[in-house]
Amino acid sequence: MGKYRNTAFQTIYGSGMMDGESDFLPIIADGDDKDLKNVEVPSVLPILPLRNTVLFPGVVLPITVGRERSLKLIRDVNQGSKLLGTIAQKDYTVDKPEAGDLYEIGTVAEIMKVLEMPDGSTSVIIQGKRRFRINEIVSEEPYFKASVEPLSDITSKDDNEFNAIVGSLKDLSIKVAQFSANVPPEATFAVKNIENSTFLINFICSNTDINVEDKQKLLEIESLKDRGVQAISFLVKEVQMLELKQDIQKKVKTDMDKQQREFMLNQQMKTIQDELGGNPVEQEINGLKEKAKEKKWNKDVDEFFHREVEKLGRLNPAAGEYSVQFTFCQTLLDLPWNEYTKDNFDLKHASKVLDEDHYGLEKVKERMLEHLAVLKLKNDMKAPILCLYGPPGVGKTSLGKSVARALGRKYARMSLGGLHDESEIRGHRKTYIGAMPGRIIQNIKKSKSSNPVFILDEIDKVSKHFHGDPASALLEVLDPEQNGEFHDNYIEHDYDLSKVMFIATANSLSTIAPPLRDRLELIEVSGYLLEEKVEIAKRHLIPKQLENHGLKKSDITFPKDIIELIIDGYTRESGVRELDKKLAKLIRRVAKKIAFEESYNKKLTKADVREYLGVTEYSKEKYQGNEFAGVVTGLAWTAVGGEILFVETSLSKGKGALTLTGNLGDVMKESAMLAHEYLKSHADELDLKPEVFEKWNVHVHVPEGAIPKDGPSAGVTMVTSLASAFTQRKVKKNLAMTGEITLRGKVLPVGGIKEKILAAKRAGITEIILSEQNKKNLEDIKEAYIKGLKFHFVNTIMDVLDIALLKAKVDKPMKIE
Repeated sequence: MGKYRNTAFQTIYGSGMMDGESDFLPIIADGDDKDLKNVEVPSVLPILPLRNTVLFPGVVLPITVGRERSLKLIRDVNQGSKLLGTIAQKDYTVDKPEAGDLYEIGTVAEIMKVLEMPDGSTSVIIQGKRRFRINEIVSEEPYFKASVEPLSDITSKDDNEFNAIVGSLKDLSIKVAQFSANVPPEATFAVKNIENSTFLINFICSNTDINVEDKQKLLEIESLKDRGVQAISFLVKEVQMLELKQDIQKKVKTDMDKQQREFMLNQQMKTIQDELGGNPVEQEINGLKEKAKEKKWNKDVDEFFHREVEKLGRLNPAAGEYSVQFTFCQTLLDLPWNEYTKDNFDLKHASKVLDEDHYGLEKVKERMLEHLAVLKLKNDMKAPILCLYGPPGVGKTSLGKSVARALGRKYARMSLGGLHDESEIRGHRKTYIGAMPGRIIQNIKKSKSSNPVFILDEIDKVSKHFHGDPASALLEVLDPEQNGEFHDNYIEHDYDLSKVMFIATANSLSTIAPPLRDRLELIEVSGYLLEEKVEIAKRHLIPKQLENHGLKKSDITFPKDIIELIIDGYTRESGVRELDKKLAKLIRRVAKKIAFEESYNKKLTKADVREYLGVTEYSKEKYQGNEFAGVVTGLAWTAVGGEILFVETSLSKGKGALTLTGNLGDVMKESAMLAHEYLKSHADELDLKPEVFEKWNVHVHVPEGAIPKDGPSAGVTMVTSLASAFTQRKVKKNLAMTGEITLRGKVLPVGGIKEKILAAKRAGITEIILSEQNKKNLEDIKEAYIKGLKFHFVNTIMDVLDIALLKAKVDKPMKIE
């Protein structure tokens, strides 16, 4: 190791970052460069990535090491040969560099000293020895190791040209140090006193204030003379820049307050930009105007935009208002004014797309095809606002994508669940900090089309708040007579939404504000039959989950009876969302077996389902018989579809008290009281003595007491249960009923007929009692849904009791008198 001066100096032209975030201090080294050429480089070197700096041969650097793998490398090398390879990272922000993040050529370094600093960090002093090239990374753990090829610098004889290059480098370095107030005086002393030309050139290259990429280019130059020439070009540019800055400072030198100082800085920036070839602010504004020429907007919007751009040109670029105004102008440009996609009027193609994506849902598909047909014939129609409502998981949201694909339109979706701020719809005025357009305009901008299919998801879950009523803001969006001039507070100009095809989705219509509901064309999307769910699973869900989990069709087969078992035993829903989750869980278990190379049945069996999914979670709803008087089967509607429920009535001697249990809501309790009072007033028609109501306590219970129940549709079930208990006449086998009752004995219609019929069919019911006014509801139900069912349509409670109660009393009747 040659002679080294003991003097250490700070960086001449700035500081760089190494492994950690701390600055480093190059140390001046001088001596005989033959020692560097004669360094024996091992065939395999540990590689230390450098951040934001390049080590040159002969240069000594103290570095702060922060990364764990680098600390490991330093400790290992310090205990061994003390030689390592240093390579600069292409991007210093990468914390865990890979092989591709490093340059090919670096410098062999020797560890001179390892220092444990007071703050707990580790500093290492290394000296560059000789350049090398990486041939191949042979190991990445616990740190990089690479097979390397040593490289030698081509030195020049001390001829006049080489001496002139060295002299120029010295002079330029000193000049830079004189111009820059940040360079300490010791730096000039250091440059003047380095006697070895090789060390001088490498020292200046290492400390020139240029980026890592340019320093790497200097390191890769083999000829020392050429490296010096290239370094001179960088220094000349720096000197010229420093002189230009000095000239500008002389021109604007004065006693300045804050505003004058800002003006001076802008003037400096403008002068520099003019020297470099143009003002970027003017270029930005000109760029906006050029883009505006390509827009299809009308004359009003064009004038409005150019007024805003002129306002932008009058603002100070350093002021906060400039960025706000620039963002506003950019938003106006990004909106697709009068830009429409062409609709695909091939109705056969549209029908095929809808059938491919969704099984069933005939009414919805028919409505979409009607809309296409009208567009095709008229070629101009304000898009109606459709609202698909029904239980979760039946495909309401995904229908929007299918409609967009069938029409050839862009697709946009906005979730309204929990939305309570009106500005989410209409946007904020741009004078507010952080202002932005409303989500309607944002989605139009994202779709890059003014006629997308726009899904307003969960419109029934919009809520009021002190920030405003979003439902009221949606009135303008969803009114075909108004949305041609939709006003967004941020845009401050009307935007045409009349060509947008809005499709809203909801689980329940009851929570939608009446004015909003009035603007929607309601289309019910009801639950699926078991057979339909099987087809959906086979056509859509199973192929999707196989693809998601990396399995092939040949890896697993789902027989029809197994799919039915999963639907009946592990799901309780109208849609197929839960079914999709169960199929995913089952396929994951199979994927695990394949990955572990375990044997399994490719054709699923019931035992496999039990192993993968556990015991069945639900028992199939079944009719429980009519062994006891007072037990009646009713039909109910829930958010996940229809269900059957049982109403039980028992009598005990007492004073005529009526007790209701089963977590009943107010309306259901009133139905029971109504039924009780009706029987009291019509006791003669049922061959009952009026006194019995005063001698017997009545207890009405609806099982599954933990589940809340409410609604008027159990009225006929309540009255039949009470009548059966008091008359001790059993209820007809396999019979269920639904309907509201009045005190006059009328049976009124109820909703959810399709769901209730599906529930009855699942439970094995064969006869159903409905109100006469519900007869029309059967017209919209497929024949397959009602096949095998017998319907009784009634007008009065007595009609219900005549059909439901058997003539003969129970075998051992309770004595009621």
